[in-house]
Amino acid sequence: MSAQRVIEVALGERRYPIKIGRGMLADAAAWRGAIRGHHVLVVSNETIAPLYLDVVASGLDGLIWRSLVLPDGEMHKTLDSAAHVLDALAAFGASRDACVIALGGGVIGDLAGFAAACWMRGIDFVQMPTTLLAMVDSSVGGKTGVNLPAGKNLVGAFHQPCMVVVDLATLATLPPRQYRAGLAEVAKYGAVNDADFFCWLESNVDALAARDDAVLTEAIARSCANKAGVVARDECEAGERALLNFGHTFGHALETEHGYGTLLHGEAVAIGMVLAAKLSSRMGRADAAHAARLAALLGRFGLPTALPPGADPARLLERMRLDKKALGGRLRLVLWSGIGHAEVAADIADTDILAVLRA
Repeated sequence: MSAQRVIEVALGERRYPIKIGRGMLADAAAWRGAIRGHHVLVVSNETIAPLYLDVVASGLDGLIWRSLVLPDGEMHKTLDSAAHVLDALAAFGASRDACVIALGGGVIGDLAGFAAACWMRGIDFVQMPTTLLAMVDSSVGGKTGVNLPAGKNLVGAFHQPCMVVVDLATLATLPPRQYRAGLAEVAKYGAVNDADFFCWLESNVDALAARDDAVLTEAIARSCANKAGVVARDECEAGERALLNFGHTFGHALETEHGYGTLLHGEAVAIGMVLAAKLSSRMGRADAAHAARLAALLGRFGLPTALPPGADPARLLERMRLDKKALGGRLRLVLWSGIGHAEVAADIADTDILAVLRA
């Protein structure tokens, strides 16, 4: 196993570690201490379970544990899937000190965490993300939830994990498209919060594309440290944390409109960030050169930066109105004043949004 990097998420007196390294899943000593009780439910999917479930299970000796393997894909991030997790906990006789282990990407982490938040009003869960996107974003910060046909993540709860275990070895089996999608969320941290990190990413595109261990570890650690800092200051998204949704209002509308799984989350966010940057330029908030620089970086990562063919701007705008940042029927968006400086903007004219979507 490679040397560990540990990032701590501090929420007042509550704290939990993000442990990053190669071979982490097989190193039970690194994560077994996060399990307080005797009952463990490992939730995974049909793609990940054959690869890594036995590795995790080898660290559960002496505990009473079961596994639940769900179908793979964003289209299965539903209330029905969460109900399957709750039914498994009930059949298991899971008590208040039981623990749910989420072994998979963001879909598994979100819905397993949501079920853990609901069971007996909240039990422990451990995030074991196996995709780059989940490692740097969805596994950190306690956002859990499921999708509805009307929109993405409309049902959920804030429920923090007791540990996040990031094993770089799992990225070896991650398909290239999924890996590239994760780089969109990595770029987001530089775009909204850390201009120096953005410059570092521009200088390390080739090493990241090659999945170089040292560079990848640094990218994941810096992304997690950025998010941990924001979450510590604003756990339940009352203010600053909303800035981490840069590009997501556009992106979620795209995912919902085109069907969950057609566009990967990271791909939709990449397009959404470029649209948000262009809208910022149109409104005189930022220099257009910054939007071009963001689009260039995302393009070098192999990510889409323009709307898919056939996208309907009017329908996308209607989808955007269901965004969780909207208040009192008024659409709010995360825009920026340039790389490293995001802000929430309210009362944006529909004409400006439609102009950017049509362009």
